[in-house]
Amino acid sequence: MKKLHILLFSATLLMGTAHAQLRVEISGVGNNQIPVAIAAFADEGMAPQQVSAIIRADLERSGMFKVIDARQAIPETAAVDYGAWKASGADALVVGSVQKLADGRFAVRYKLYDTAKGGPLSSMSDAVQPEGTRLEAHRIADDVYEKLTGVPGIFATRIAYVAQPVPGKQWELNVADADGENVIHAFRSRQPIISPAWSPDGTKVAYVSYHQQKPIIYVQNLITGDVRLLSNQKGNNSAPAWSPDSRTIAMALSKDGNTEIYTIGADGSGLRRMTNSPAIDTEPRYSPDGQTIYFMSDRSGNAQIYKMSASGGEATRLTFAGAQNFSPRISPDGKTLAFISQRSNVYSLYVMDLASGQELRLADDAGEPSFAPNGKYIMYRTGSGGQRTLAVVSVDGRVKQRLSNQAGNITEPSWGPFMK
Repeated sequence: MKKLHILLFSATLLMGTAHAQLRVEISGVGNNQIPVAIAAFADEGMAPQQVSAIIRADLERSGMFKVIDARQAIPETAAVDYGAWKASGADALVVGSVQKLADGRFAVRYKLYDTAKGGPLSSMSDAVQPEGTRLEAHRIADDVYEKLTGVPGIFATRIAYVAQPVPGKQWELNVADADGENVIHAFRSRQPIISPAWSPDGTKVAYVSYHQQKPIIYVQNLITGDVRLLSNQKGNNSAPAWSPDSRTIAMALSKDGNTEIYTIGADGSGLRRMTNSPAIDTEPRYSPDGQTIYFMSDRSGNAQIYKMSASGGEATRLTFAGAQNFSPRISPDGKTLAFISQRSNVYSLYVMDLASGQELRLADDAGEPSFAPNGKYIMYRTGSGGQRTLAVVSVDGRVKQRLSNQAGNITEPSWGPFMK
């Protein structure tokens, strides 16, 4: 899987690197931050990217850590005075080094120490191409996050989103690192692009493009850059969503006059109608086990969220509060529903515990949510007027980030899967 991640990185360079990076602004922190000291990596100045700085920024952005600057470079081979680091307030220590190899690659080595128990917790050593040093730093940050919290980190994952450098006149389907860096243009159009959706293996993105003056669903291979038409039925073709096994894509079609949920093979074969009601049924999403499809329908008179078996059948209504509820998204563990709810003329991001039905409001002025692959964060579009941008909130509402650029609008976020 690591080879796949490198292939994706190399292939996206061929699509054209964007100049405008996203800027991350952080507000709020976790309830119990873990103090961790991060040392500069020995000889990291010879690498294109400062590895320790990227690790530090990743951990700070998560809101889970109180980062302590070690104020010195410490290689992974150095002896560690555990008592001194514990006295400084650090529960853990990150050290490492960077070495330029004869073939032009960089050897990046790191160790994570537990200062309380007085021993190592983890280590990594990889040789990467110069352009891969940022990804390697993200992978180290992921390892630190997982070893100290027990939850996989998401710093080495990627996001897809739609940018409008010139609102109303130009659209770009972009792919970037989870921190907004390494932005690349996957597709450009003078007509709207909406609803990007990652394939479960992270190699493809399905999306809707209006570049032929109507909504058509395409699938783009991010390794080769190849684009394949998936659905160009009469009327609207919208809201693609992959099944967990990548074999099927659910979508909304109006080919018979009314918008209904359909499924189709990822190869474009086997179109099947899943709903049959006089209402508008749209925005399908598979559950992580592939057994259930969640969707939005106005069959009750206004937009609400329903679920049904992935094989079809009767639908069950899930939301009842608010004037309307839409954009259902399911957490990776299948236990939490994220959605947008209109209440008191405000569009807010909510999460619902599917077992108890208990709701929690996470953010106002929100739209188009997307779960991080570890289920701990949700990215969404914010800004109902003026400039639109992306934001991230933890599922408990404590940690908030805002990703913005200097011009244009950013919408339609989709958080990619884990890739090793």
